[in-house]
Amino acid sequence: MDSKKVLSIIESENIQYVDFRIVDLLGRQHHVTVPAYAVDEDTFVNGVAFDGSSLTGYKSIEESDMVAMPDPATAFIDPFVAEKTLNIVCNILNPDNTPYTRDPRGIALRAEEYLKDLGLATAAYFGPEAEFFLFDNVRYASGPSGSFYHIDSEEAYWNTGKEGQNLGYKVRNKGGYFPVQPTDTQADIRNEMCTLLTQAGLKVERHHHEVATAGQGEINFRFDTLTRTGDNLLLFKYVVRNVAAKYGKTATFMPKPIVGDNGSGMHVHQSLFNGDTPLFFEKGAYANLSETALYYIGGILHHAPALIALTNPSTNSFKRLVPGFEAPVNLVFSKGNRSAAIRIPVAAVTPKAARIEFRTPDSTANPYLAFSAMLMAGLDGINRKLDPREMGFGPLDKNIYDLSDVEKNEIKSLPGSLAEALDALEADHEFLLAGDVFSKDLIDSWIAHKRDEIQQVERTVNPKEYELYYDL
Repeated sequence: MDSKKVLSIIESENIQYVDFRIVDLLGRQHHVTVPAYAVDEDTFVNGVAFDGSSLTGYKSIEESDMVAMPDPATAFIDPFVAEKTLNIVCNILNPDNTPYTRDPRGIALRAEEYLKDLGLATAAYFGPEAEFFLFDNVRYASGPSGSFYHIDSEEAYWNTGKEGQNLGYKVRNKGGYFPVQPTDTQADIRNEMCTLLTQAGLKVERHHHEVATAGQGEINFRFDTLTRTGDNLLLFKYVVRNVAAKYGKTATFMPKPIVGDNGSGMHVHQSLFNGDTPLFFEKGAYANLSETALYYIGGILHHAPALIALTNPSTNSFKRLVPGFEAPVNLVFSKGNRSAAIRIPVAAVTPKAARIEFRTPDSTANPYLAFSAMLMAGLDGINRKLDPREMGFGPLDKNIYDLSDVEKNEIKSLPGSLAEALDALEADHEFLLAGDVFSKDLIDSWIAHKRDEIQQVERTVNPKEYELYYDL
């Protein structure tokens, strides 16, 4: 779709408003709305001006003028507003129309260009599986007089004894994969989400209840190229949250909102193609993986300690990354083990479907930065021929929890906290700078912002500390 097609849609569909969308450094979406009659060809040449100083991780106030340049290929009609509105994703430019180096979407575009410049492949495909919870109530506060959170769900196992309206059929702890109705109370909601996602252009593959109690779900949509998948994931979050709100619920993609039950990950399937030729398939090899795929795995596992500062960039991320909850904390690859950082899908796989699945990430990641960083790590592995077998990363097809202590000690693990991951990123980020995809300025800004988040969390008194220490 080009600008002429967009303008034609505005006219033929009687569009009243055009919503221009950008994403900040952390991955939150923002928008500015313009009456449709004010949108013309010049809009796609000159862009839309906005104040960059008001967005996290962007410009300071003395240099705040920025330009949102719409990408007509991303246009879709918003199903959630009363007046007919067309939404368009934008790239961020400086006032002189040069690309802004901290624009997350711009980084994704540069990563795709770098891949082509290498002459290795023409496209990198990504397919995320973003899990989420739908709660019926959420309350939280943090201040000098108190700190707490409280969540509730009609499906939650802790409501089996609830008085009043209680129809039973609660989802047991770790028992949510995947019961039928009436235990699964959210099938109609997910159906509606899928319908709207399809109307917006995503190819939905399936949906189901997930393992945890209290309304955990998953909707899978078809893979696409790196930047388009980033666009699609933000659209996915937008639809999920707004449909949930329509039903009087709230959606969260937090990695670990519930103590003692499974968290929400974002397993990311990845593959490289050169034209129509898949580069990750070799019939008869281990899991039918090519040497190129193995080197790609080697790059991701080698750089994983630094990588997760971008793919798991919240303090809450590391409450999910603990053993015992299908958590992919082990830096190994396997064709079946779901506690491995990288799993190789082998069921019903064709040459074009040959791929790797990086299971560590979660949805607090900015998708443009996370997907770009994964690609850069994988490409570094290919360029340097980092063989994961020689580096001690597997393959490991045993149940890791059944291994002896000696065997477990031989397996490398992820950093145990966001602070450790940021230290790793500070020490290991040259692979991200290749081809000017990431800038040192962005990495430094990211590390500084995330360390500030850590400090905020560490300085906040936790209710658990009252339980542990109040009477000492």
